[in-house]
Amino acid sequence: MSNEVALALLKKLGKGFNSNNVDAVLECVTDDFEWILSGGPDAPHGKIVRGREAVAATMTARAKEIPELRFSETDLIYSGDRVVGTYRVTGRYADGRKIDARGCDIYVIRDGKIARKDSYWKQIG
Repeated sequence: MSNEVALALLKKLGKGFNSNNVDAVLECVTDDFEWILSGGPDAPHGKIVRGREAVAATMTARAKEIPELRFSETDLIYSGDRVVGTYRVTGRYADGRKIDARGCDIYVIRDGKIARKDSYWKQIG
């Protein structure tokens, strides 16, 4: 996959996440997509979401927990079927707490779609 095609795919994914458009996100991912969240209960990974239905459920739950979530200031580095993206994540939890942190995602692209998204956010105390 060319960098231009990967960029278009990741832009579509990013727009889907920024607008909480589950269908747009699902158009970008494989059926066996694996999303490794930046936090969660399962050491050492956090929380791993597998499959399209689980992604849809996780996005819906996260929209309730963090209704104002935005990813911006993105920079991408390409290496074969891998893409590393750095970004800024901002928003507000439903209880009013603010989010403002840097993050990065490591993507694996397979057959023109995203097969894995491994997310990391800075932990701000």
